[in-house]
Amino acid sequence: MSSSAQDYELLRAWRAQDGAAGNQLVRRHFASVFSFLRSKVPEHVDDLVQRTFLACVESVDRIDESRSFRAYLFGIARRQLIYHYRRDRQHSDRFDPMLESVHDASRSPSQHAAAREARDQVLEALRRLPLDLQITLELHYWEAMTVAEIADVLEIPPGTVKSRLHRARELLRDGLREQGASSSLTDASIDHLRALRASLGPPGDRDPS
Repeated sequence: MSSSAQDYELLRAWRAQDGAAGNQLVRRHFASVFSFLRSKVPEHVDDLVQRTFLACVESVDRIDESRSFRAYLFGIARRQLIYHYRRDRQHSDRFDPMLESVHDASRSPSQHAAAREARDQVLEALRRLPLDLQITLELHYWEAMTVAEIADVLEIPPGTVKSRLHRARELLRDGLREQGASSSLTDASIDHLRALRASLGPPGDRDPS
């Protein structure tokens, strides 16, 4: 049985009030979803992780199991982010994830503790990208998703994913240059982006249940 099929089996069991299956499913994906949300809304990460998994189990009867479960789950997480920003605004319908960044939507600067200047600069440049470009980079480099899976998450054609990846990499490097980052950091921006993933995971041995 494939990993995705196992996930769907656990999800159906969770929907049928099997708490152990729910805990197992959350544990399989908690760290990835936590990191995905923490890079954007560190001060609301716990609430949005909970909302993501709750929306997942509530929609189990409408799931197309031919889809990748991870793509389905991250699609929910993305929508929860957009709902969050829209709730947080007076003109709630105007947040556009292809035009506006997490930095634009946030009311306060990032609260991430800085371990190293390079990590801070990459995180800042990442958070200044339009939200869907930020998500595209993270799913590709942090979650190793295929182009087809990313297209499923973002609800766009696969060809558009490729062009967005190219554009996002360019904008990430441009953002680092604007911060006055060294040429070595700018040139190795993708390597630093990959390394950033580990610093955004759940703290310690946190129990997601």
